[in-house]
Amino acid sequence: MAENEPGPDPLGADPRLQSLDQRLRQAQAAEQQRAGTSERQADESYNLGNRVLAELLGGMIGGAAIGFVLDKVFHTSPAFLLTLLFLGIGVAFRNIIRLSRRSN
Repeated sequence: MAENEPGPDPLGADPRLQSLDQRLRQAQAAEQQRAGTSERQADESYNLGNRVLAELLGGMIGGAAIGFVLDKVFHTSPAFLLTLLFLGIGVAFRNIIRLSRRSN
């Protein structure tokens, strides 16, 4: 019954709200540009993190695998395993330090 009663016609979208939304989007874009935050930087940081993880795991796993095989071939105690594992960790850290210096 309320729909049959006379009254003011429903208004469309308020132009003041549309203007406010537009100004808010412009202000957010300007702030992102000023602060230097964007999706591109997030992607670059994500990729760098993955690269660091791959360097660390690759050095450790590679050194341990090669050391294990050499220990089996030469019938030695885990001397090669431990030596090449620590050597792989050292190389991984060296590569990570090189990455961090290059990204700055």
